Amino acid sequence: MEEELAALERNQTWELVPKLNDVKPISCKWVYKIKRRTDGSIERHKARLVARGFSQQYGLDYDETFSPVAKLTTVRVLLALAASKNWNLWQMDVKNAFLHGELDREIYMNQPTGFLNSDHPEYVYKLRKALYGLKQAPRAWYGKIAEFFTHGGYLMTSADSS
Repeated sequence: MEEELAALERNQTWELVPKLNDVKPISCKWVYKIKRRTDGSIERHKARLVARGFSQQYGLDYDETFSPVAKLTTVRVLLALAASKNWNLWQMDVKNAFLHGELDREIYMNQPTGFLNSDHPEYVYKLRKALYGLKQAPRAWYGKIAEFFTHGGYLMTSADSS
């Protein structure tokens, strides 16, 4: 858990701020997972801090949540084209993708139980970036990755806006 918190702090996911009277911070919780190797043996135990987004209020904490994905037919056309042209294809995984998305609203979150800042236990986190569990996390990630590709010279097509 310390490793997860350190990664979130390195990512500048939040800043610790005094709790204002008119702010109702959302809560968070730890989600645990056992990562296994292909042979089934345990590789490591993982802890992820997630926001309890079910307590977010539409219009106050978020507006849009929709995040487009490629249609299956588009993927099939791409694969067929690559095969016919004998192109190499690569795939990638962006680690902790949702944590890179930037928020367009002020969202406050309580400090996780057991990990209160000893100097400021009454403070809350003001989120700078998205966190797993937030309603708008997928959309924030989409905005970040779309910006990356657009700045790289790629164009978006309206033909596949699902």
